[in-house]
Amino acid sequence: MLRYVLAAVLAFSAAPAFANDSVAELGTGGLILSRNDAVAMQSEDLFISPEKVTVDYVFHNNTDRDVDAIVAFPMPDISGDPEEMPAIPENQSDNFLGFEVTIDGVAAKPQLEQKVFALGIDIGADLKAQNVPFNPFGAAAKAALAKLPQAVAEDWANRGIIIGDTADDGSGMKSTYTPFWQLRSTYWWRSTFPANKDVHVSHRYKPSVGGTSSVSFFYEGKFQGTQYANYKTRYCMDDAFENAVRKAAKDNPDGYPKYYESRIAYILTTGGNWAAGTIGKFKLTIDKGNPKALVSFCGDNVKKVGPTTFEMSAQDFYPEHDIDILLLEPSDSNGGDAN
Repeated sequence: MLRYVLAAVLAFSAAPAFANDSVAELGTGGLILSRNDAVAMQSEDLFISPEKVTVDYVFHNNTDRDVDAIVAFPMPDISGDPEEMPAIPENQSDNFLGFEVTIDGVAAKPQLEQKVFALGIDIGADLKAQNVPFNPFGAAAKAALAKLPQAVAEDWANRGIIIGDTADDGSGMKSTYTPFWQLRSTYWWRSTFPANKDVHVSHRYKPSVGGTSSVSFFYEGKFQGTQYANYKTRYCMDDAFENAVRKAAKDNPDGYPKYYESRIAYILTTGGNWAAGTIGKFKLTIDKGNPKALVSFCGDNVKKVGPTTFEMSAQDFYPEHDIDILLLEPSDSNGGDAN
């Protein structure tokens, strides 16, 4: 597969000290349907930016009979772990991505199914019995854990449902219990696809944007570290992109490129579950947001169509790979203009 990488060259001064503090991005995708040979994904118009993801679909029922089916939007799994904080746009809400959907222009009200697991075991009944909300990052869950009977708390700790955590709440170090379970959420709804007709479905949400406070794969004047090989493959970093990073480092007295990383993951492969296993007409638009940022991702025949936007289009597209986007955002608002 041909790969395309886009880089905008920036000039910066004064770099931060290298740091490895990082927030993980959560991979999120589009609508899925159990394998179906009647309903085809006629087109998909996908827009991804750090602020929003929007997807416009046209589905077509190829048969002479109406098809009733369940359509689902799986939210990314989130796990309560104080050592590995994921990027959650609205962490106090069950709808933590702000998911919305319309069908033929009418807002739908999907149902939300949630399950919680610890060590692969469904523990939903345990949490419900103690009135503990499922969202492991919600303030309500942590407040409920503080009220657990000691015997229950010890049992849950032994079963890997919660773990002890020591932190300073402003009045000194205190030991508390924190969620360690995994939450799995899926929005779903029943939909009818009329015989030989199109159905227009649109949805939008806020992406989970992971980040690192500096460039994790370039330090001490060169590309290095375990991240470098991984990023080069995952984001298709090429010579143009690397030269831009190298130039930014050279322009700084400290020798570090003055950027911070942002990462977005989109699960595209589920698009193969519809009839024919392909997307009839596929269009991808990626907006890096900041004209001074660098962006790198894999794709075929990508074109720059605006100061911050890039597009690729394909016919009878087979979604063989997911989409991973790396953004290097300027950490200095006085950075130079991008080319």
